[in-house]
Amino acid sequence: MAKVLGVGGVFFKSRDGEAMREWYGRVLGMEFQDWGGVLFLPQTAAAHPGAATVFSYFKHDSDYFAPSDKEFMFNLMVDDLDAILACAKAEGVEPVKLMMDE
Repeated sequence: MAKVLGVGGVFFKSRDGEAMREWYGRVLGMEFQDWGGVLFLPQTAAAHPGAATVFSYFKHDSDYFAPSDKEFMFNLMVDDLDAILACAKAEGVEPVKLMMDE
């Protein structure tokens, strides 16, 4: 039987794509290609044991995403969570919830 191999992309709309690209590049170290996207190659994640992409649903009345009221979320796999959180904090971004909190 044919099967899904992984997430093929995360796509979303942005009112200011240039500012978004600049912020994600500066704060999260994401390298955007000329065509406008970032490629996350499997060998990069494979170099970090335990790295994985999760595909899961939540019950329609779950409050797991709170305080967001959106029906979706996406998580980014990172190589150094403490460093990413420090960069985000320097930009005024405070985490709402960390997995270590649970």
